Amino acid sequence: MSHNTVIHQYKVTKADREQLHKHQSYLLWFTGLSGSGKSTLANLVEVELRQLGVSTYVLDGDNIRNGLNKDLSFAPEDRSENIRRIAEVGNLFVDAGLLTIAAFVSPYREDRANIKAIVGAENFIEIYVNTSLEECERRDVKGLYKKARAGEIQNMTGISAPYEAPIKPDIEIITDGQPIEVSVKSILDVIIEKLKIEA
Repeated sequence: MSHNTVIHQYKVTKADREQLHKHQSYLLWFTGLSGSGKSTLANLVEVELRQLGVSTYVLDGDNIRNGLNKDLSFAPEDRSENIRRIAEVGNLFVDAGLLTIAAFVSPYREDRANIKAIVGAENFIEIYVNTSLEECERRDVKGLYKKARAGEIQNMTGISAPYEAPIKPDIEIITDGQPIEVSVKSILDVIIEKLKIEA
């Protein structure tokens, strides 16, 4: 923290905001390879939660890269800074009482541990979208794997850069051969119980 700043304590608290929204706030962090289905699942989970009256917001990797983090590359140090900034933004949204959903490759365990430290372990739910590299390459929805194999993209996670899978995620979804409806339900079952709302 800067020596010239003082954190102001406001009268309205996170608990007050959660009471207004009628549910607890969390940061749901979807991690997995590009093409694993993170954004698709995040989108569908948000739709279902909104229908249950949950106040939500989604932070998506590509969208953030085109705005807040457009100054960052895909080099390891910039990947870490990308995730740190998102964690700080996510922390603000959680403090606002929102069920915040983040979908990012976030390939490094250390970075994901830092997210948990920033938002607090009690507010963080790690969701590992476990999809094989072969399946992600088969889908290749953005054409990134084809470019990476051709040497047109450097630091491509899973090809020329590592992906460190979570060791003990809160939720693990294995998408290979599993209908997306089943994946969504598996996630919702856990989240709805934590939110203590009726489905």
